[in-house]
Amino acid sequence: MALNVAVVSAERELWSGEATQVVARTTEGEIGVLSGHEPILAVLAPGESRVTALDGSVVTARVEDGFLSVQGDTVTIVAGTAELV
Repeated sequence: MALNVAVVSAERELWSGEATQVVARTTEGEIGVLSGHEPILAVLAPGESRVTALDGSVVTARVEDGFLSVQGDTVTIVAGTAELV
């Protein structure tokens, strides 16, 4: 089953689509999210968040601050400042 992922900054949506995996750096350490993950709300630490799309491509966003939300198979990365790298 696929994850529905959105990566957004304060200015705009950077990427959205279906993915198999999300890896993000939080203040508690790096976290990996797969389908069926428990709900979580985490504070992002400065660094890179990586989304593996269904086609196998990897989307990488440099994030300065924000939150990671996982609810069901929906993952949202909300960043004050972010850019695709």
